[in-house]
Amino acid sequence: MSDASDYTPPKVWTWNKASGGRFANINRPIAGPTSEKELPVGKHPLQLYSLGTPNGQKVTIMLEELLALGHRGAEYDAWLIKIGEGDQFGSGFVAANPNSKIPALVDRSGPEPVRVFESGAILLYLAEKFGALVPTESAKRAECLSWLFWQMGSAPYLGGGFGHFYAYAPTKIEYAIDRFAMETKRQLDVLDRRLAESKYLAGDDYTIADIAVWPWYGGLAKGLLYGAGEFLAVHEYKNVQRWADMIGERPAVRRGRIVNRLQGDPANQLHERHDASDFDLKTQDKVAAKG
Repeated sequence: MSDASDYTPPKVWTWNKASGGRFANINRPIAGPTSEKELPVGKHPLQLYSLGTPNGQKVTIMLEELLALGHRGAEYDAWLIKIGEGDQFGSGFVAANPNSKIPALVDRSGPEPVRVFESGAILLYLAEKFGALVPTESAKRAECLSWLFWQMGSAPYLGGGFGHFYAYAPTKIEYAIDRFAMETKRQLDVLDRRLAESKYLAGDDYTIADIAVWPWYGGLAKGLLYGAGEFLAVHEYKNVQRWADMIGERPAVRRGRIVNRLQGDPANQLHERHDASDFDLKTQDKVAAKG
């Protein structure tokens, strides 16, 4: 084992140096706003403030799925929050999400605005609001919510653990990469075994459990996260591959995954979404062509 360290933790940790690595400029041990900046408000009942990361994709996919089911009340404005520039620390965003993480949703359809933060909470809120994509029968609902919360508890090991040390940390630490690669592969095996016996995670029907898990683990299975597909041998998880392909072909998923996206093919980046026509007219390739 390499990367031995002589570091001994102090009795009391203090924040006296940059953390290093990607996103170091936005990491800090305190909460609260750093600037006064109000959030914009569009014309639709639902106002989403987000970025096209896996957590952000969950909510835009959910909203597009609801619209595809005919729920017109699910029309939404998706505003871009550039976390690399610290937008999440503006006073308006902190009021919507005191945890300063994307996504944040404000529902303005009622007499008073309702804020919802944490992606799993947003999915469940929308599913219950529209009576869709979450089972009502007790056992099926329990299965669905179990997988939803499995994702919420597991993905930090994938993203903040494996993804950070494999792709973003300023130095490659063998112990850390081995530790989180082992856990990530264990999680893939959990999913693969479940999907060997079930079409979708909660059973025969597509639910918010699939919507929550797919941006993280479907993306990982298709080699879209951290450039780590070969390293983790993701091709070995045949049932996850089948499921990832099936969900990735859904039109609403194809739309939702490009909203608030800043990376990749310009044709697959829709920085803000305010109308369904934006998918045809305002992707970055078309914006660039107009000069």
